[in-house]
Amino acid sequence: MASWTLDDIAWERFDATKLDPDLVAVVKAASLVEHNGADYAQYLCQVFDDDPAFQEAARQWGADEIRHGEALGRWAALADPAFDFAAACRRFTAGFRVDLTPQKSVRGSRSGEMVARCMVETGTSSYYSALAEASAEPVLRDICRRIAADEFRHYKLFYATLKRYLAVERLGFWGRLRVAVGRIAESQDDELAYAYYAANGGAAAYDRRRCSRAYARRAYAYYRPQHVERGIGMVFKAIGLSPQTRLCRLASGLAWRVLNARANRLARIEA
Repeated sequence: MASWTLDDIAWERFDATKLDPDLVAVVKAASLVEHNGADYAQYLCQVFDDDPAFQEAARQWGADEIRHGEALGRWAALADPAFDFAAACRRFTAGFRVDLTPQKSVRGSRSGEMVARCMVETGTSSYYSALAEASAEPVLRDICRRIAADEFRHYKLFYATLKRYLAVERLGFWGRLRVAVGRIAESQDDELAYAYYAANGGAAAYDRRRCSRAYARRAYAYYRPQHVERGIGMVFKAIGLSPQTRLCRLASGLAWRVLNARANRLARIEA
């Protein structure tokens, strides 16, 4: 059962005087990615075809993602009345679709699939926490807090499923690390760039590099060290390392410096 619905949002509190145009742009893109959750849920049900309990959980996860997209899309339409969420969703799916042909995990095992899903939920929970703290607009702040809480809960679901399948598949540390690094690297693929284009691109032709930079320049600016620190801790946990170590603290510091440097570089490029 959903932990919240769109009716739980106090839409009447929307305050147009507290909008950040860059935040509006990334929220539009995020609404399309979140709304695409049904395809990912179908893929997971195919991979776990003999695990009805997980299939049910995956379908609920997909429903949560769709609701996230609807909430963000409704907010974006308040922030920019010219934004047509349904039309943007159609543009997005016309140019980017999840590959639903695999019947087995593209990560090589079900354990590997759960490591990859943990990476995604790590990214989204950190991202929406950052947006919630950055937003001065009260409705968006509420929506992002709700979504971040859902994404932390989803991480726990996938991590629990990972532990269950590790007992059978015994995917080792290096295998889990390989999947984690590979999935993090995929964050630079077409999905976010094309979502940004479909939501904000106008009549110009799609330019992956330009759209990727435009999205990243805006999104990265909202992160703070605490968001990166928590995210790295979640990554460590998923790959089988303790988050309560000096190594994790060092990795968090390095990750923050890399992200901050890239954000500053992108800001200079677009200045």
